[in-house]
Amino acid sequence: MTLCKVPQDTGEEKGEANGAIRERNERAILAAAERIFAQHGFRGASLQAIAHEAGLPKSNVLYYMGSKRGLYVRLLERMMARWNALLDDISVDDDPAEVLESFIRSKMQLSRRHPEGSRLFAAEILGGAPFLQDYLRGELRDWVKARARIFEQWSARGLMDPVDPVWLIFLIWSATQHYADFEAQVLGITDKDALTDSDVEAITGFLTQVILKGCGVTPRQA
Repeated sequence: MTLCKVPQDTGEEKGEANGAIRERNERAILAAAERIFAQHGFRGASLQAIAHEAGLPKSNVLYYMGSKRGLYVRLLERMMARWNALLDDISVDDDPAEVLESFIRSKMQLSRRHPEGSRLFAAEILGGAPFLQDYLRGELRDWVKARARIFEQWSARGLMDPVDPVWLIFLIWSATQHYADFEAQVLGITDKDALTDSDVEAITGFLTQVILKGCGVTPRQA
């Protein structure tokens, strides 16, 4: 049996607590892996390329992450956790306009801050989601159903139109991720080198207006 090498300590690291070293190295590995997997997919990416991108030995990547598959799945789960956290705490007593507008705005900002993670998730789904089937059919399905029940209660109370809540969640996911996943298309058609903060604000306002109006919800006054 081959054992993974323990991460090598440098002089700089000797004064640091082990927890701080691990946190720093894991952060570097995850950031590098997100870029490499997003560019090359699971099959095209290699642990050596990820290690090089992170500025660490390959043995460190194996020590902290266990395997290429484990690292890939961890990235996907991290991206979904970021997205799901945006609606985790909603309740039937909340204002639909506030919840939907906040969800759209926060989702746009996440896609802007983590475009590689968004593209990584999109590539996994386009490939048939071979690593996420259990998650999609289990934890994520239950999460969507729980949010959908709250939307249905809002509709029953007359706070929003009786739109299909699952399709609404899909719509917000896809509309907000489009500007990261299909950035080349967006920039090519709009003749821009990059989207500015004002561009993102305008897109967010547009999506909020269209989606809330389609749900029969009056946007909050600015």
